Amino acid sequence: MTVEHTSADVPVVIVGAGPVGVTAALLLARRGVRTVVLERHHDVYPLPRAVATDDEVRRILQAAGVQEEFAAIARSARGLRLLDARHRVLAEFPRAAQGAHGFPQTSMFDQPELERVLRDALARAPECELRGGVEVVGVEQGGDGPVRVAYRDDAGEHLLRADAVLGCDGAGSLTRDAIGATWEDLRFEERWTVIDVRTTLPVRCWEGVEQICDPRRPATFMRIGEDRYRWEFRLYDDAEPDLDRLRELVAPWVELTYGADFEVVRKAQYTFRARIADRWQRGRVFLLGDAAHLTPPFIGQGLCAGLRDAYNLTWKLARVLQQGAEERLLETYESERRPHARHVIRLAVAMGWAMTGGQDGAAAVRRGLLGAAVRVPGLSTAVARDLSPGLTAGPLVRRRVGRGGDLVGRFCPQPWVSTDGRRARLDDLLGDSFAVLTAVPLSPSLRAIADGLGARILPVAGLGDDGRLADWLREGRADAALLRPDRVVMDVVPAGGGAFTGTAGWASLLHTTRSTIPSQRTVEKSLLRSTTR
Repeated sequence: MTVEHTSADVPVVIVGAGPVGVTAALLLARRGVRTVVLERHHDVYPLPRAVATDDEVRRILQAAGVQEEFAAIARSARGLRLLDARHRVLAEFPRAAQGAHGFPQTSMFDQPELERVLRDALARAPECELRGGVEVVGVEQGGDGPVRVAYRDDAGEHLLRADAVLGCDGAGSLTRDAIGATWEDLRFEERWTVIDVRTTLPVRCWEGVEQICDPRRPATFMRIGEDRYRWEFRLYDDAEPDLDRLRELVAPWVELTYGADFEVVRKAQYTFRARIADRWQRGRVFLLGDAAHLTPPFIGQGLCAGLRDAYNLTWKLARVLQQGAEERLLETYESERRPHARHVIRLAVAMGWAMTGGQDGAAAVRRGLLGAAVRVPGLSTAVARDLSPGLTAGPLVRRRVGRGGDLVGRFCPQPWVSTDGRRARLDDLLGDSFAVLTAVPLSPSLRAIADGLGARILPVAGLGDDGRLADWLREGRADAALLRPDRVVMDVVPAGGGAFTGTAGWASLLHTTRSTIPSQRTVEKSLLRSTTR
């Protein structure tokens, strides 16, 4: 066979068209960055896998332009319950119908439906091209030149040259091998059987996720849709359960008689693992999603972590590729996301141990400690809130002690707001770039900083949001907050402080060929002149 060799130039190649890869493409498209997405399957993978997301990630889907479509396929859940072997409640972690990000704190969905929503949006975006039915066989980067991505399809072999490559190609990632990354084992590995069911039978259901904390037979149960349910069981043999075994397993939730309407959509065995890659970047090649981290599913954060990766990286990559920002800006992707992902994996592992209790002599002691701990006032609320902690300190997270410091590194809330007769979610009003939310008039020097960043300035007093944003600033002891494009608070003007606290740290990274951001020294001189007149 004659091998066809072609080459093309494209700003970004994305390896893998799962939810993480397609979301990354859509987020880049919103910023005008062209992408080619390479995927081995021709169509959406038809079987369910991920089933839960949180309000922070729904905000990411909003940024990707698919919020309304996702809302049509999502179902709000009440939270998480831990049950003992007799299905008595040990602990309950409630999730609100509307969280700080403006959406239900937990939403259930069917992954093939989500992927279809994302693929349809991708098809509408002229900046994106999806090439299905291809096999990526090589990712190479030499020196400062473009990244070379080799792939083959029915027509032969092809070559793409890209300014950047995003490896969204899952746990068996070729991209991870290409950058020389290896797994760090976070010490959790268990084999579970996952059963997805469609039924019209009456199922005893709490409308949330139930974790059965029984070391003999730990299990997870959740309702996904109107007639869709999932059970997960840790079984001690590799045999798939037959009908008689299945009746026994689901008996606490539903009476399964012969010939009843009970369609098993999928029955599969998985090894749940906790791992994180030791590097997420080499040059202009990046790892996202399962290529960078694997987490047990017990707190529903596997897919969420991958979409957070995409949200964190894409705005930085667009600023470097399109506006000539400092290359070091891209290094903040791993330094921000890796500690966050590790924290979430640790929480999932802890929940896994709470469920199973382990199989050693200390199992009963751990279960007793769990029962005592969950009765501590406020603990359930704190645990639920800490599923997604603030980012650690770094060049784009200017943490400080005192006024305004508690806001930095965390998302700003997203209420519905009204301005100029228009009612919208906050992010829809802010657009895709930086923003300043302020409770005081900004000085000329601070306005110059905002202009240099291309930031929109919004006085919170005029937003018509019942004062929620004003209260958020006041409680955080800040006069103004500088929001990154991913809506994380990058810096603040402390109450009565008059200036951002960390301009010297982030201005050089964000300075572009199209804008000039005043330095901290310039700001300080301006403030000094204004106070001595």
